[in-house]
Amino acid sequence: SSDVCSSDLNYEVRLTDLDRLPVEEIDLLALQVAGIVPGDALSAKVILAGSIGRKIVLKGVGATKGAKAAIEAAGGSIAE
Repeated sequence: SSDVCSSDLNYEVRLTDLDRLPVEEIDLLALQVAGIVPGDALSAKVILAGSIGRKIVLKGVGATKGAKAAIEAAGGSIAE
């Protein structure tokens, strides 16, 4: 986002963090409940860091090109 003011509420999430979650469907709320991002987070973006070895469905959470490829390679998908 080009809005500098809100950038501190936009969090980066690693693939390893997603891999550890006990749910298949992952949205911003799931990340907040798991403590991966704070409760006041407005958005999150998955970055290519670590690895993911299981199928997940990412919902309403952004992902970099590399992270998206890794999620899809593991059988997962990204829903807008």
